[in-house]
Amino acid sequence: MNGDRNLESVKKFGRLLKVDLDSGRSGFSEFPESAVPYLGGRGFNIWYLYHHLAAGTDPLGPKATLLLSCGFLTGSAAPAAPRLHINALSPLTGILGASNIGGYVGAWLRSCNIVSIIITGRSSRPTYLYIDEAGAHFKDAASLWGKDCFDVQDRIREIHKDERIKILTIGPAGENRVSFAAVMSDRDHAAGRTGMGSVMGSKNLKAIVISKGAHQHLRAVTSIQKTAVKTYAQQIRSAPEFAFFSKFGGSGYLEWANEFGIMGSKNYGRIGADQVEQIDGRRLEKNIVRSSGCFRCPVQCKADLKMRVQGRDENFTRPEFEPMINLGPKCGLDDLEKIVHLDNLCNRLGMDSTSAATVIAFAMDLFERGVLSADQAGGLDLAWGNADTMETLLFQMVEGRGLGKILRLGVQKAAEVIGNGSSRYAAHVKGLELTAYHPSAIMGTALGYAVSSRGGDYNNVYASLEYSWTQDQAEKEFGTKEAVDIHSITAKGRVIKKAVITNIIVDSLGLCKVPVLSLLRDFNLENEVELLRGLAGLDLSKEDLERAGEKIAALEKLFNLRHERGNCEDTLPEMFFKEDNGGRDTGDTNGKGNGAGSTDAENSGKAGKNRGRGLTRQNLEIMLKEYYIAMGWDENGIPPGAIEEPKILFNWRKDK
Repeated sequence: MNGDRNLESVKKFGRLLKVDLDSGRSGFSEFPESAVPYLGGRGFNIWYLYHHLAAGTDPLGPKATLLLSCGFLTGSAAPAAPRLHINALSPLTGILGASNIGGYVGAWLRSCNIVSIIITGRSSRPTYLYIDEAGAHFKDAASLWGKDCFDVQDRIREIHKDERIKILTIGPAGENRVSFAAVMSDRDHAAGRTGMGSVMGSKNLKAIVISKGAHQHLRAVTSIQKTAVKTYAQQIRSAPEFAFFSKFGGSGYLEWANEFGIMGSKNYGRIGADQVEQIDGRRLEKNIVRSSGCFRCPVQCKADLKMRVQGRDENFTRPEFEPMINLGPKCGLDDLEKIVHLDNLCNRLGMDSTSAATVIAFAMDLFERGVLSADQAGGLDLAWGNADTMETLLFQMVEGRGLGKILRLGVQKAAEVIGNGSSRYAAHVKGLELTAYHPSAIMGTALGYAVSSRGGDYNNVYASLEYSWTQDQAEKEFGTKEAVDIHSITAKGRVIKKAVITNIIVDSLGLCKVPVLSLLRDFNLENEVELLRGLAGLDLSKEDLERAGEKIAALEKLFNLRHERGNCEDTLPEMFFKEDNGGRDTGDTNGKGNGAGSTDAENSGKAGKNRGRGLTRQNLEIMLKEYYIAMGWDENGIPPGAIEEPKILFNWRKDK
């Protein structure tokens, strides 16, 4: 195909909407040809930030850039392609801020023939954007400032008298610059990680309202296109876990995580928790009043709940897997009703539940150890599982008072303020609080935490193949069955490379990871290639997508190296290494021990047998080196210093 025809096809992807909050102006531009190899969503965002954001930019300053971009398939006829990727410099970590949200906002944006919103500047007064096919319209948000995420959405729908609009909003946490403030849509769709809500708040931008447009992106019109869509949807519905996940969502897997021996509890001081069956999401089945989900997703894994609280019925949404564990076992809380309440409160306030729960667990851990004084605790009872204290701390963090004024900085910076050796118990990588899996118990995930471009986070790498693939699959792909032994470090560098690249492409296409990586357990991108061929007429291979993923991964790493200020090392906290675990009880508590938390002394007689198993500094270094080699980076984990200006990677067929 000639270059002119390629470029003409690229233009059909959609328009960029640039918004300058300083001047109150906005305008459209075409999708740039040089960004094509990076696809959309996550890939386009890092391409743009890498080429346009100067080192030394203040994440909360007016020169900071906020991007919200659709993946290449977002809003198309493709099943489970609703995602919108949000990036900026993170006020929490100082490096790449990244979050991803489902629901309907991405599809509605595509219906306006807009693939990305690029926001710069700072409004002089509270503002919200109303976006339709004509562009961005600036609206006064003074009456919305101070309202929580739920009330804002209700009020905006009243103002516009249109139930079809979709809304992204921040709550008081974003307005008040909590370092891990979230961006919310509806009651339970959250772009939670790395503080993108605070970036919106710093720009005096309360909400982005998106009208339903008439543009239909990549419709399934021909028989080939319809077959591609139908085949992909059937594959999802035929997955072994489809019925279970549709019914219970991620919340139904707490017992599994506990029995598998990978759940972190009590600030990761233990692996596993007692009586997890009491808080497993399956117990909420009786409370479900309506199932729901994202645009054109066959799974529909979310649910509205009705629960009896203090003698009256109250409405909630069902928490996902991560908040169930983070607000539950990580904080020593085993009351299901209170976990649901706290998760919904985080959503209402516009706060990342993972980071919020982790800083609370950190404070409880320090209090139990005597590291945090009664004066520093401000009279709060920081005993494990105290839900009233947890709720108080959430409000303190939003309001910037008491102990919450320190915790709202994030666990890394809070430890620096508290001092007294507290950094030893701060569970983060690159300043981002860790998620539910205990890194001492599962080696691939431990490596994934260490190398994740946004910091310690499972969903950014989503290495579910290390426990969902069979030994035969592992041997075929990696040459060894040990690649799917969660306690072995063998081949984990290559496993995590595959996970990283696949996740990048899934985020760049706008697909949801639950159907692709949890249900289909597909890390080979073959299904996605067929979907792209059928819908978009793209003549490409999975190798083309993998090369694009490698370019995106390299740009993310180079971006972090440009902006980091001593906070970009691929490592894990000392608290997780076997030879120096601070006296922490990381042994399994449910009788199904895996030995992941055993000390070196306990293993001294098994040195030969256990070499290459478990989390030690040496084993992490071995995995890191293998990962860097697999990625084509140098021994220090740095990609080639000069990345060429990209050229069109793909051939675009005429008969699309």
